[in-house]
Amino acid sequence: MKHLILTISAAVMLASCAASNYSVKKGGNQVALEGSSWVLAEQVSTEQPTLVVEAGKITGNTGCNNYFSNNVAIDAKAGTFAATELGSTRKACINMSVETGFLNMLQQANRYVVNGESLELYKDNLLLLKFNKK
Repeated sequence: MKHLILTISAAVMLASCAASNYSVKKGGNQVALEGSSWVLAEQVSTEQPTLVVEAGKITGNTGCNNYFSNNVAIDAKAGTFAATELGSTRKACINMSVETGFLNMLQQANRYVVNGESLELYKDNLLLLKFNKK
């Protein structure tokens, strides 16, 4: 369990270091996310976390439980992303720390960048999550 938490933390730290090389990426003038589906780029569990963006809401799977939010503000012109009031199902999972970390990062994201077939969620200039188009 501790090793998995350390692995996820290390991956996030490496991703944030890599993000510093791409500091020229701005959040403005992005592709609209409505109607898109994404899968987390890093293998963190047997089931990969997903993100589905619909009009004013997001849904997906954390790798164990389903999650949802009807309180989502995404502005493609400004490149901003905000998802609050996340809810989820409550199945007991083998590794709840992966799920908790994923949901926390999703709620902290305040901007996004679409780069080809990938979606990057940032908190300011810190890369939190990277997804591949599903």
